[in-house]
Amino acid sequence: MKHSTTQQTRRGRGPARRIGRTLAFVLPVVLVLSGTLAVTRVNWSGNPSNSVLTAADAATASGASSRAVRRAPQDVLRDTLLTELQERDPGVALTHLQQAVHDRPSLTSHCVSIARALGRAAVRVYGPTRAQAYSRPVCDTSFASGVAAAHR
Repeated sequence: MKHSTTQQTRRGRGPARRIGRTLAFVLPVVLVLSGTLAVTRVNWSGNPSNSVLTAADAATASGASSRAVRRAPQDVLRDTLLTELQERDPGVALTHLQQAVHDRPSLTSHCVSIARALGRAAVRVYGPTRAQAYSRPVCDTSFASGVAAAHR
């Protein structure tokens, strides 16, 4: 009886080996390119001004884009409500914030920051005691926390 001690393997032909070779080639290339891009974003001059020219800045500088830059809806809403707070009172601004979040659910994630900004602005305009009187449970009482943060 003859016993065979050697087994033949498919060395070098399996899918894992092909994937390993591909990663061994591609991964260093990706790392070098991402490192190069990261280094180009660093301000090496020491000048605190923003010296990095982005693609949007380049398009504007070359005159390719003549349209005004569009602002995010939450920024427009925040500015509108802050103006309303100064012209009328914080109660009206909070009511309009609640209506805007109800009408546009995409603004829900920004409701807390807008309400806090309104609270801080109300303290500047009305003082801490009067501003706190306008507090209501809009966006988990974030208006009240903005009043408290501005009062410290």
